[in-house]
Amino acid sequence: MIRIIESLDNGIDLISMQNDELEIVVSNFGCTIVKILMKDKDGHVGDVVLGYDDFKSYQTLDAYLGALVGRVANRIGKGHFSLNNEEYTLAINNGPNHLHGGIKGFSYQTFDYEIRDGYTIIFHYSSPDGEEGYPGDLELKVIYELKDDTLHIRYLATTNKDTLINITNHSYFNLSAKQENVYNHLLQVKADQYACIDSDGLPTGKFQQTKDTAFDFLQPTTIGEQIIKDDKQLQLGKGFDHPFIFNTQQNQVILEHPATGRRLTVSTTLPGAQIYTANYLDGRLGKYGQHYYERDAVCIETQNLPDAIHIEENPTTLLKKGETYDEMTSYKFEVIKS
Repeated sequence: MIRIIESLDNGIDLISMQNDELEIVVSNFGCTIVKILMKDKDGHVGDVVLGYDDFKSYQTLDAYLGALVGRVANRIGKGHFSLNNEEYTLAINNGPNHLHGGIKGFSYQTFDYEIRDGYTIIFHYSSPDGEEGYPGDLELKVIYELKDDTLHIRYLATTNKDTLINITNHSYFNLSAKQENVYNHLLQVKADQYACIDSDGLPTGKFQQTKDTAFDFLQPTTIGEQIIKDDKQLQLGKGFDHPFIFNTQQNQVILEHPATGRRLTVSTTLPGAQIYTANYLDGRLGKYGQHYYERDAVCIETQNLPDAIHIEENPTTLLKKGETYDEMTSYKFEVIKS
């Protein structure tokens, strides 16, 4: 069942998607995931994503809690790139780099939407040529479908001019329902490699093997056990804030909180994910009167390689005129009672 639970100013709605397994509250402002309500092994319902009670915080603050991020997620070095012998300049909004689509990227846009079949929302946004400095008129469709215990998100986009695109969702997960930080969460990331970053969080173009390092989550491992290790890359990121390159094509990331029995499995068509341990949360006021600090959540931002336009010979973030960007990420929420 899908229903509008609140209509705010300027055409912004809060929409509940609910079945016997989950209730997920989303907004057409930034396609933001506001709440994910699920039971634990004792039947108690908790909200497993961070967010705000005051919706204006989604519109004014910078952590992208629950938001769709684009036109290009993550960083573009120096806010500059060349494409088809033309130079493009973007906003510098994260140290010396461009981040998450600019000053007013997709996270801060209000999408049109329609509800279909009781459990599907189709969001739509037209991004004009030159918006935030990007070339091409981009037509973006985002489909949220709740089916049993899984939220499926599909991203579809076309352009009338070669452009860049790299869409992700920036939900901050805490399967304890924010009863503790994520140190005791078990994390498994099926990735043999991760991308190194510099002190500004920008990938350097170098890759390291994960095995037997602080970045080794090939088997379920507590985040707290790894994040305290003496590793230069962890120091540069102030924790995990790195692209992991998947070695499999499904169920690539599994997050579990043993005390509550809650488990999240992320499966995607995309080649990697930025694993981010909320290193820059600053004590801001969130939902239920709680304050949010570093390590209070983990983001699993499925995406193509950040700054691919400068790193890859054939950039995976390039969308050519006449082609369709078509990617899917699913989030399966289940309770492990044993």
